[in-house]
Amino acid sequence: MGKGMDAAKQALLTGCSAGSLAALLHCDNFHGRFPHEVSVKCLSDAGFFIDEKDLSGERSMRSLISGVVHLQNVKEVLPNDCLQKKDPTECFFPAELIKGITTPTFILNSDYDSWQIRNILAPNGSYPGQEWSSCKADIRNCSCAQLDVLHGFKKKLVSELKVAEDNKDWGLFIDSCFTHCQTPFDITWNSPISPRLGNKSISEAVGDWYFDRRQNAKQIDCEYPCNPTCSSLLPTA
Repeated sequence: MGKGMDAAKQALLTGCSAGSLAALLHCDNFHGRFPHEVSVKCLSDAGFFIDEKDLSGERSMRSLISGVVHLQNVKEVLPNDCLQKKDPTECFFPAELIKGITTPTFILNSDYDSWQIRNILAPNGSYPGQEWSSCKADIRNCSCAQLDVLHGFKKKLVSELKVAEDNKDWGLFIDSCFTHCQTPFDITWNSPISPRLGNKSISEAVGDWYFDRRQNAKQIDCEYPCNPTCSSLLPTA
């Protein structure tokens, strides 16, 4: 705050991937550092990691998250309502975090997130041989059966966003592009080939929400490959 933020009229806490998860975790704390009259909001980009079983039936992501929770003693900042009912590891996932966030928040994510498909759904060792290697490298290589699995992943992610979808102060841009982290790159953020939902680019959708130009700044895409603005040139993780 001593570097000039104490004079701010507006503030936005954001991050991408793991940084996005941190933004959700500290969103309300960040908001609380400003006077009441300052407009404070948060933006989560590609950090809506879901607690899903991988192809072998294991929860490899939960194991990873558990290590983070215990190593960094994250329990101290997790929502108490969740901790009364669930394990700290479960409470660290965004589906639980967003239930306790009171600060207006925008969630930007692909529901076919390339990092999550490669590391949560189909990590190495969760499938025989090279069965999923080509598909998880490029979604255009997926078979119909593999796409059905990915559609199931999408449905799980979208269902866990219900809390955000019902909150009038929140925004959503959930596209069906095979990508990860869309704010740091001009090609995804605001370019002629940026992903679009409701005829809005990501930057336009975020701007509408941030500056209160629209009351319902929420868009959730249809199933891949329905969106013609999902370019193969978009960055993947």
